[in-house]
Amino acid sequence: MLALNSAAIFVIQTLGSLYLLVVLLRFILQLVRANFYNPLCQFTVKATQPLLKPLRRIIPSLFGLDMSSLVLAIAVQMLLMAVVLLLSYGVTGNIAFLLIWSVIGVTSLFLKVFFFAMIISVILSWVAPGSHSPAAELVYQISEPALAPFRKIVPNLGGLDISPIFAFLVIQLIQSYVIPPLAAMSGMPQVLFRLI
Repeated sequence: MLALNSAAIFVIQTLGSLYLLVVLLRFILQLVRANFYNPLCQFTVKATQPLLKPLRRIIPSLFGLDMSSLVLAIAVQMLLMAVVLLLSYGVTGNIAFLLIWSVIGVTSLFLKVFFFAMIISVILSWVAPGSHSPAAELVYQISEPALAPFRKIVPNLGGLDISPIFAFLVIQLIQSYVIPPLAAMSGMPQVLFRLI
């Protein structure tokens, strides 16, 4: 029975986290003003449209951003955490705590998206500079706004851009020294730490 529960948790976490990533990507793509004619953007729109369409009628946009996609990401994270808690302990937990834990989880995933987009961007700049594939364009569109503030501070060293190092450092500091203590202070169960 325990092995079956663990397998169910693994499958639910994997599938739920993939959908959560797609929903959060929808918000990030609007945040960075990505090209929505990109095939990967079109996939993101089509995958999230069934759940976002009714939410848009209730939740207004704010500063040109579709807040319904952010609310959906938090709701998907809450549902995912509630199901994991139910399968692990037989209870879903307090809704206020689930909301706090979901915001922490979505924030962590938000930072991870930018972190991995920057890693892929750096690798592409070495391996395939000037690549124009839809995936490469999307990675550059996501990583450039995150790197822009660091490029203003860090001088260009003769064609060598070291701004990603500082961006990685800031994201890793937040991921290591802000997110886990926040999760622990909020009383997040250990089983949910895999979701952040």
